[in-house]
Formats: sequence, C-alpha cells, structure tokens
Amino acid sequence: MGTGTSKGTDGGSHGSEEDRDSLEQAGKQLYVSLKMENRKLTGDLVPHIYGSVQLVGSWDPSKALSMERESASMWELSFVVPPNHESLDFKFLLKPKHSNTPCFVEEGANRLLIRGALTEDARQPRLALFRLDNDETLEYQVFVKADWVSPFDLAASWRAYQENFRPSAARGIPDVSINSVPPLGSESCSSAGLELDLEKYVVPAPSTSASSAFVYGANMAENPRSLSGWSGSSTYSISDGGVTIERPATVKEMEVVIPEPSKAYQGSGMVESKLVGTFSPMQKQEGQRGLLVDRGVGSPRLVKSATSSIFTTELNLDTETKNSIPAAAGAVAAAAVADQMLGPKEDRHLAIILVGLPARGKTFTAAKLTRYLRWLGHDTKHFNVGKYRRLKHGANQSADFFRPDNPEGLEARNEVAALAFEDMVSWMHEGGQVGIFDATNSTKKRRNMLMKLAEGRCKIIFLETICNDVNIIERNILLKIQQSPDYAEEPDFEAGLRDFKNRLANYEKVYEPVEEGSYIKMIDMVSGQGGQIQVNNISGYLPGRIVFFLVNTHLTPRPILLTRHGESQDNVRGRIGGDSALSEAGEVYSKKLANFVEKRLKSERAASIWTSTLQRSILTASPIGGHPKIQWRALDEINVGVCDGMTYEEIKKNMPDEYESRNKDKLRYRYPRGESYLDVIQRLEPVLIELERQRAPVVVISHQAVLRALYAYFADRPLKEIPHMEVPLHTIIEIQMGVTGVQEKRYKLMD
Repeated sequence: MGTGTSKGTDGGSHGSEEDRDSLEQAGKQLYVSLKMENRKLTGDLVPHIYGSVQLVGSWDPSKALSMERESASMWELSFVVPPNHESLDFKFLLKPKHSNTPCFVEEGANRLLIRGALTEDARQPRLALFRLDNDETLEYQVFVKADWVSPFDLAASWRAYQENFRPSAARGIPDVSINSVPPLGSESCSSAGLELDLEKYVVPAPSTSASSAFVYGANMAENPRSLSGWSGSSTYSISDGGVTIERPATVKEMEVVIPEPSKAYQGSGMVESKLVGTFSPMQKQEGQRGLLVDRGVGSPRLVKSATSSIFTTELNLDTETKNSIPAAAGAVAAAAVADQMLGPKEDRHLAIILVGLPARGKTFTAAKLTRYLRWLGHDTKHFNVGKYRRLKHGANQSADFFRPDNPEGLEARNEVAALAFEDMVSWMHEGGQVGIFDATNSTKKRRNMLMKLAEGRCKIIFLETICNDVNIIERNILLKIQQSPDYAEEPDFEAGLRDFKNRLANYEKVYEPVEEGSYIKMIDMVSGQGGQIQVNNISGYLPGRIVFFLVNTHLTPRPILLTRHGESQDNVRGRIGGDSALSEAGEVYSKKLANFVEKRLKSERAASIWTSTLQRSILTASPIGGHPKIQWRALDEINVGVCDGMTYEEIKKNMPDEYESRNKDKLRYRYPRGESYLDVIQRLEPVLIELERQRAPVVVISHQAVLRALYAYFADRPLKEIPHMEVPLHTIIEIQMGVTGVQEKRYKLMD
C-alpha cells in the first residue's frame, strides 16, 4: 500500500541512505506487513509474533500479538513503526486458539528488520519452522514487506481495511428471502412506535416533486410556439388525389460533417469523450500526485481524473450533430454516437407518432414515454395536437367539429396538426432528439401528410394504441370528461359525456389501423395482464429500448415507496461511500419503517422489499416481516472510487482539483476510479423497468444518489437537477402510479 520506497525479503532498501533520509524528512512513516502461509494447517494453532520493545514490548509468549486470518491459508499482521524505532527484533510462534500453552517458537535465529529491510543474516529464511511436541515439523512461508507512506495514506487505508475486512452485520442474510419474518429482538419498542394515523407524519414535498394533484396529461405537453406569431405562410391542403404540401424553408437544412479519423482529434494525446464532452489525458503522468487507497488489487499510481482538467480542443462536428448527442453514459451514449456517425441524417431525429381512437391512453403513453427518454438522457418533448386546436379554435368545440363530413372542421384539424409537426421538426433541428406527436392520426391521409412533412427531416415510427376492454374505455371516458379542458366549461356532466361519445363515434367511422411504414402496435396492453405488441420495420438501439419499455408498462395503480437507509455510522462521521452499519438512530428508524410498512401495506400481501447489497440498506430492511426481500447490486450507492471513506473537507484539502470539478458539474463528474450520476442512471435502467412492470407495491431502501436518480424519473425532472434533489434521511417518498399519472406524498418518521 501507499506510495514511496518499498522493501522486501529479496534484499535491502531499493534506495540509497540519502533516499531513505529524504523520505523520513518528508514526514513519512514505516509501514510493515508480515504474512505467514501454510496450505496444510494442523489443529487450532494460531500464528503470533513477539519480540523487541518497539514491536511488542516483551519477549513473553503470553503477550505475543496474534496475526489475523487473511484467507484459508494466510495470516497477516500490519503495523506502523514508531519514529526513531526502525529496528525490530522478532520471531514467529504458534499458540492454541483458546490458551497460552503449549506454544511453539520458530526454529533458528531472531529476525532483525532495520529501516524496513531484513539484515543479511535474517534475510535468508523464507520459511518459519516449528517443531511440535510429537516431533512433527510445520513449515510456514514468510512474507515481509515494508513501505514508507504518508500519514494521510495510512488513515485512508485503515478506513478501507475497517470497511472491507471487519465482519458485516448483514452477512448470512440471503440475496432473496420469501415471506421473511423479523429477527428476534427487533419487535417495536416505544421509541420506534408510530401513531395509528400515518397522515400525522406527512410533510410538504419540495417544489421539484411529482404532481400532488390530478393533472391532465395534455396540459403538460409543449406550449405551441407557431401560434403566437403564425402568419399562415405555410399551406397544407388535403385532396382526394393525395397530399399537396407547400412549406417555406424556415429551418436551415444543415449538412453533417463527419471528421476523418486522422483529423478527428486535435492536440497530442487527447481523446474526447462524446458522452460528457470532456477529455482524458494520455500524456505522461509524472509529477502528478493523488490519493491511493489500497483495495487489494495492486497499487497503480493515481493521477488527476479527466474531469479535473479543462481542455479547449474540439472535434470538427457540426452543431446539429453535437446537439443530438444525449446527455448519457454507457450503452445510450455508445448507441447515439454510432447513429450519428453511421446512420442517415434523418435518423438523428426520431418522431414517435401516436395513433388511436380517443380514450385509448395515447396521451398517458406519450407522457410516460417522454419521461423515460428524458431520464435516459435524450432531449425529448411531447407535442399534443389537441392543445394546438384549443388555442387556435377554442376549447368548446362540439362533436360536430369532429365529423368526417365536416370539411371546415377537417381542414382546421389538419392545419393545427401540421403546425404542431412543424414546431416539432423545428425544435429537432435546434438540438432536440425525440419528438412525441400526440393526436388520433386515425386515417391514412393524415399519416401520409405527416410522412410527407417528415421526408429528409426526421425518422417516423407510428405508435398505435388499441384497447378492446370496455371497462377500461369507460373509465378513460369518465376521466376525460372530468379532466379535459374541452369540457371544463360544461356544467352538465351527462351532456359532456354524450358529446364525447358522439365525438368518439365520428372517429370510429373513418378509423384505419396502421399498416404503413415503421410501427409499434400496443393491443390491450394497458391492464398489465397479457395483451400483445406488434412491431414492423423497427431497428436501432433507441427504437428497441422504446419497445422494451412499452412491453413492461401498464396502468395498474400501485404505490412505490422510496426511502434511504437508516442513519449509518459513516453518516455520523460525515464520510462518503463505505459499508458501515447503522447508528443508534438508524436502528430506531429501521423499526419505525417496519411499523410504517406494516400499517401502510397491511392489505398488500404481494408487496416486496428491495434493498442494495450494502449492509446499511439490508439492516434497515431486516425488521420488516411478511414480504419478500430482494437485494439489487444496481441499488448500491454511487461508487466514489478513491474518495471512499473520505469527508468532503478531506477531498477539498487533498484533492482540490477533483473537488472543484465536482462542484462545476455534479451530473457528469466521475469520481476517480468511480462513477458519475450518469453512470448510476445507466445501471438503474433495469430497476426502473422492473418497477414499471410490477403490479404490486414495492418498497425501495437504497441510498441518496440512487434515489435521486429514481425520483427524477417519477417527478419528470431535468437531469441537471438530479445531484441537488432533496432526499433526506428517515423520510419516505410515496409515489402513486396509475392512470392519472404520478402523485407524490412524503412521510417524515423522525428527525
């Protein structure tokens, strides 16, 4: 471990006397590691070390220091030599596990270690020989290693040792446990009890929360830009003979310049990372110092991370290509870069065109898909044609406006559809990536018009929602009358219901299922109980992710409870990372949480408990009984790499460049040998898909960074806000998912 001069049993110091003196003058200390290995252990004999005052304080075998078991055959003892006492005189001995006698001292002369190097006489024995009472001889292989290290490195390594090698309180708990019961002694005590009325614990959600009231999905779509100053300069006409379109070149058509490989990188030894726009230095790393925490995987020299430096070198990519790269990492970024470099120009922008009769869940599907793609890092917007229609022609249009034999109404509806589509394409060429076009689009003529508008500008995939369940349709119709602005000024509910059913009948007369182009058909999928999905001419990473997401989504109402683990010992100390156990307050919270889950999900026997694989999360869930528990590695806290076990003040003092880089862009900042928030989002996608697929309640007990990322999806918040979201300790965030969207409620069980 550590940095500096290293010595071993093969010889003396690797540096000169002057080198050693300079190390001592630099304030470093001598760290010694002694190991013994025997692959054929006999009985319960435990290796010990005894010797001179500086090491043990006595040659009395009863006061010998016990070595720690490192593996089945290896024993180890590490220690720091006090200053001015670099001469160590010692021997190995074996003692029974539970007594001081008999003990067996190694054969031969004492071992003498001076300034980290064995003396010439003591350097030869690589074996320690022990003669037992029955004249049996035991052989142990001996390893001696010494390093000069800084006090700071010693402290960091000790914290790592504490976290990685001390016994975990969660050890023995299986990854998956079904119908688990609370362990003995975890029953509720007075300090962990809860009031019967859980509403007493409700606290206000922050301003970035998911909606706490029912919101009509179309109202959350993009506000029409073209209608504010629209002059009618574009003409859209539909005739029996086909589609005639005249549109001005309001959007600059941009050619994409793909750089030649030999010219793609400017500057020696620099590589641009397209997923975050930063550079990784490949030049010599001499003269750069950093913190090293030994994790048992070797000791490579650590230099400043790529995020801690700013470079001005740019790739010769045109503006449109750069803007269409998603804010993402991993597979999403790799697929996007491949599409930009190799795919047709129009494929860089994707339009998802909704198709379906009213009250089939189109707007709900559009809003949910928009939320998912934004969370993955794709710049996505939802364009609702009904919102354009209400702004241009008013919200009080009767069913007659939607009759197929009403030419004025048909022209008006095609007009606003074209305006919405032009707004969407214009936004795409300003940097947008995926547009969700939400309308009935129920005839081939309308869809042909849209395909003509999209030629050479964006790729189209039709998404058709078909529902044959009468009960679901009736429920959707009632919600439509209650929430749609079209009926906000209709005082007579029954009159509004009759009008909407007449409007629906008008659409049914001319409805033509999608059979052209690339399409996805969702047939009776909304219930989450069967159904089918059909795809035609679908290829590429992003369309494939969309299909996978749609296969797993449904409208079944159920709560999802998000909570951080109880306060940990590292929370108390202000240290990040690690795998510490719960503090006293954390243990109290675990019992309060168990009481809460019992009361809140009393009738939900199919509910499940998800935790990370870190013991503070597992221990928080341990008092909860009666529900399956599943450990997810993907729910582990963000990997802080070499900063594991440090406080932010220590990072600021010892790694100022890293500290500043993190403050500048917490979303994209990646800890050295660790993760960024974008990395966390990528590994959380399977968790999110499974949360969408589940039809029963789920309790997720995880960590701050992970819950911030999950919460951002449900609350539909921009990625840049994720590192700053409020996810306090000992608070439960209840996300209610269902046909009306996402609602949030927060419970604070303790301070």
